[in-house]
Parts: sequence; C-alpha cells; structure tokens
Amino acid sequence: MRVWIDADACPRAAKDQLVKFALKRKFDVVLVAGQPQIKPAFACVKLIVVPSGPDAADDYLVEHALPGELVICSDIPLADRLVKKGVAALDPRGREFDESNMGERLAVRNLFTDLREQGQVGGGQGAYSDRDKQAFANALDRILTRLQAASR
Repeated sequence: MRVWIDADACPRAAKDQLVKFALKRKFDVVLVAGQPQIKPAFACVKLIVVPSGPDAADDYLVEHALPGELVICSDIPLADRLVKKGVAALDPRGREFDESNMGERLAVRNLFTDLREQGQVGGGQGAYSDRDKQAFANALDRILTRLQAASR
C-alpha cells in the first residue's frame, strides 16, 4: 500500500505524523512536489519532484495514485478528481473527502474564491494547531485501517 502526499501545501507536522504511521504499519509514502523538499531519511519515503507548471503535481497524483491508496491533500478540486477515480483523500486537518461531501465542499470553495476575488473576505486557513494534528492522526488511523482491511 502507498500513501501519497501533495507535499507543497502539506504542513510538516502532518508529513511527520504520516511517516511515523508508515514506519509502524509498514507502508510506503510518496511525496509529490513542484519544488525540492527535504525528504525524511527512511527507505519507506520517496520524493518525486515534478516539472513546474500549473497543477503538475496534481496531475501526477491523479495519474499515479490507484484505488485503494490514500492521498493527503488540501486542494478540493484535486480531491474531487481523486475521489472520482476511487482513491481515498484526506486533508491534513483530518477531514476526509468522499462522494457524499464533494459537491458541498466544491460549492463552498467556489463561493469563498468568488468572495475573495470581490474583496469581501480575506485570509486563508488558520495555523496548524494541536487539535488539527490530533484530528489528522485519528482520521488517518481510521482510513488506513479501512484500506488495509479492504486489501486483504
């Protein structure tokens, strides 16, 4: 089993947590990035730096991740593409993307994009908190357990 990470936007604490899970549960982690990253020095972790360009890392993830695998990403349109392909997707704050919530998540994303472009709202997500770390660890454990059970 492999777990992929959209590494450019993923908080380091989430990457570190995922590597701990990989070492304990014996699966591979693939970091996909549009720019060089520091790769943890473990054999189970691989780094792929894709050529720069709009959505190059997203396109790589959609092309290479397989059903039964997991991708960690914050990008809602990317998650939508993955879910439609049958790939599990989880954001670093512990929120799973699935067929039942993608429509709503895309609509909210589009609404806030429009509001930001009109100058009616600003900012992005808050700092990555201890609560986010715990929610991510709990969701990661739940999804990995489900995926590993389904692969047997």
